[in-house]
Amino acid sequence: MHPQQTLFVYVTIGSAPEAGTLARTLVQERLLACANIIPAIHSIYWWQGKMEESNEAVLVGKTTQHRYPALEARVRQLHPYETPCITALPITAGFAPFLQWVAHETQPHQE
Repeated sequence: MHPQQTLFVYVTIGSAPEAGTLARTLVQERLLACANIIPAIHSIYWWQGKMEESNEAVLVGKTTQHRYPALEARVRQLHPYETPCITALPITAGFAPFLQWVAHETQPHQE
């Protein structure tokens, strides 16, 4: 995968306010070019041998393959879950100016 490959990153978290705090940090640190928050989902999953259900929020972000390792490490550092859902999917096609914008905005900048 090319280092500038654009990725959708999907992270679940306990609430919309938590997702907002995490998203602002990741965008501020240029690990994501932008983040979208889906404020309410209902999750059904296995955890420690039993089926669980909970209400959560989803953070969907756009980044590059190059920035993903740092992004994952930062989410793991900030996330309250023991085993957070942090996944990424490659964007195989898209509007070139948008994809270039994602690549530009996820580069560390001198401020």
